[in-house]
Amino acid sequence: MTDIIEHYDMLVEEENDPVFDPEFLRDYMDRWDGEKFIESMKLDKRKYVLEVGVGTGRLAIKVAPQCQGFVGIDISPKTVDRARKNLSLYRNVKLICGDFTSYLFTERFDVIYSSLTFMHINNKLSAIQKIASLLNDEGLFVLSIDKNQNKYIDMGTRKIKIYPDNPKNIYSYMLKAKLEPIELFETESAYVTVGKKPSPAGEGGPR
Repeated sequence: MTDIIEHYDMLVEEENDPVFDPEFLRDYMDRWDGEKFIESMKLDKRKYVLEVGVGTGRLAIKVAPQCQGFVGIDISPKTVDRARKNLSLYRNVKLICGDFTSYLFTERFDVIYSSLTFMHINNKLSAIQKIASLLNDEGLFVLSIDKNQNKYIDMGTRKIKIYPDNPKNIYSYMLKAKLEPIELFETESAYVTVGKKPSPAGEGGPR
């Protein structure tokens, strides 16, 4: 069994960088987090955004130009190094090499999103509770989870254990974390759930 950090470091060593995928592969990845996924974040130039599992910057390169500040975290050192190169033109980007579940953030965010990363997190409720604590009032959490329920990624030369989930569980976790699930939609390969952190006055209260 291959360790998750080793796996993603190896992908970079193998020159597997989705930022430079040909168009047909970019279209393929849209099956998880295409235009509707990005639109669900309701981005604008006033917002601060966190991506959990930034990878080499495949989504960040679309998101960073649309917000005031962007933070991306990833557990793989070589992946983060590659992301720094890919995102070097953007002055509003900060990248962190670390484990989201244990990293101590000093910032708060208006949008937190993640795609194809929660399959690597075993305790998803704890992760979503942490996300809720990092969101500003009325902030959004946008999560894409793979429909595939396999418990391993099999690369032929290596296998990586993962923790698949389903939208019913994610919905329940958001409620327990005091996030209001406001949208759920399917893409070809994923379920996407959007949760909102209510204002202190609650839904319908003064803004």
